[in-house]
Amino acid sequence: MSRTAADLALLDAAHRGDTDAVRAALAHGARLEPRDDSGRTPLLRAALADRVDAARVLVAAGADVNAQDDRQDSPWLVTGVTGSVAMMRALLPGGPDLTLTNRFGGISVIPASERGHVDYVRAVLAETDTDVDHVNRLGWTALLEAVILGDGGRTHQEVVEVLLAAGADPALPDGDGVTAREHAERRGFTGIATLLRHAEAARR
Repeated sequence: MSRTAADLALLDAAHRGDTDAVRAALAHGARLEPRDDSGRTPLLRAALADRVDAARVLVAAGADVNAQDDRQDSPWLVTGVTGSVAMMRALLPGGPDLTLTNRFGGISVIPASERGHVDYVRAVLAETDTDVDHVNRLGWTALLEAVILGDGGRTHQEVVEVLLAAGADPALPDGDGVTAREHAERRGFTGIATLLRHAEAARR
């Protein structure tokens, strides 16, 4: 379906975070879910740019927090990439599908763990029923991704601590049968390896 002038105005206003312009575009007949050239809805554009106030307006109007673009990103899923706790909370009233996956088969907590978004990982696990042990298409959980793609520093140690406190299973291996602790040991991440060794022992 072709985009009207109001649709285009809404897409632009959402990206800029102009809440008055968002409301005006809707009042002038813009649809809630017009798509840009990448298949992104106004709410997804707002989420990517961390325009929280604009997102709240759109969610209140009924915008779909699960609408995926051409890359399978959705407003909810990209909060794990940006690490925005405020945006995550703004989208919660829209009823995010916590099982919806991105192009890698992952849910939001996985990229958040990879990127070291400690506050986001803590919040999404405390405030939703996110599956802490979800396995993506690469065969990785959030715990594995934090170790395999993290840098082993304090931030990623904190992510590992939060995941373990939320019940992440340290014994779950990747597709090759290698556990997070074994990856940590191979990469010389002593602090993380110690955390995981203690977590494994506690589960025995």
